Amino acid sequence: MPYYMYVALQEDDKISVFTIDPQTGKLTPQVEVPAPGGPFTMAISPDKKFLYVGCRDNPQLSSFQINQVNGGLTQNGTVPLDAWPVWVSTDRNGKFVLSAYYQGAHAAVHPIGDDGSVGGPPIEWLETATGAHAMQTDPTNTYAFVPHIAGNGPNAIFQFKFDENTGRLTPNSPARVEPEEFLGPRHFCFHPSLDILYFSNEQDCSVSGYRLDTATGTLSLFQTITTLPEGYTERNTCSQIQVSASGRFLYAPNRGHNSIACFSVDTSTGQLTATGRVASEAIPNALSLDPQDKFLFSAGQESGRMASFSVNPDSGELTPLETYPLGNRPAWVSITDLPG
Repeated sequence: MPYYMYVALQEDDKISVFTIDPQTGKLTPQVEVPAPGGPFTMAISPDKKFLYVGCRDNPQLSSFQINQVNGGLTQNGTVPLDAWPVWVSTDRNGKFVLSAYYQGAHAAVHPIGDDGSVGGPPIEWLETATGAHAMQTDPTNTYAFVPHIAGNGPNAIFQFKFDENTGRLTPNSPARVEPEEFLGPRHFCFHPSLDILYFSNEQDCSVSGYRLDTATGTLSLFQTITTLPEGYTERNTCSQIQVSASGRFLYAPNRGHNSIACFSVDTSTGQLTATGRVASEAIPNALSLDPQDKFLFSAGQESGRMASFSVNPDSGELTPLETYPLGNRPAWVSITDLPG
């Protein structure tokens, strides 16, 4: 049974749908779905029945129903926004769409209808600060975090309590975590079995590990490790980040050095060890592992191509496989399996 890949092509105003062969990692184009407004960020609902898309050129949130047989998309909702979102996700129950606004300096929560559509005014439209770059709830669905990059932003992670019934957000105490170093936390992911979050740091070109106190919903920094080789001094920033479903490996792309930084994860402590880098397409803004951790896919925002890699199950090492043409300015990659 194939997996399905969705690629947001911002300048082409469309979402490309591919199948992935679970054994070889080969991509096969299926359909191109119009997505006016410059699709930039995406999230698949927990039940895998809906895709939520944030558009950058015409600020809006859109929802699409996913055909469970062939992976096709049918738009079923849209709502205009006051600013363009750099990140969308759903809460753990798929009742709300969470979004973050870099230039808009806000975090938002929108309701999801019984039919999976997004619409209506936001439940929350909270002013945070310039540089808001992501938003997710923790596995218990009771806390939410919003990292803000440094420079234009405050170099901080905002901490909230989240009401999974109403979608309301309440600032936690303390309301933010502020690392002493100039890191610029951008995106983050949760370890699948440890109470740990990993943040990619845009300005510092590094990954930081934070422990989550599940009783209070607060974070504490325990490690920061570079994504770059020693001596590299040219311009670079970090973007997305993903930990494998096994919890053993972590990957973060370098935009400038144009590589994927690879780390092994100590599954008892969460400590990261750098294991090397592999060359990627130019400006690897988006990446995603397949559901079995067998393959990694990285889209080059500048090159307009997708690079595929096989993942060594013992070391996490990436081996280049094929590259595929995508289109203009691929901004996001989402992968799921469907019941068929």
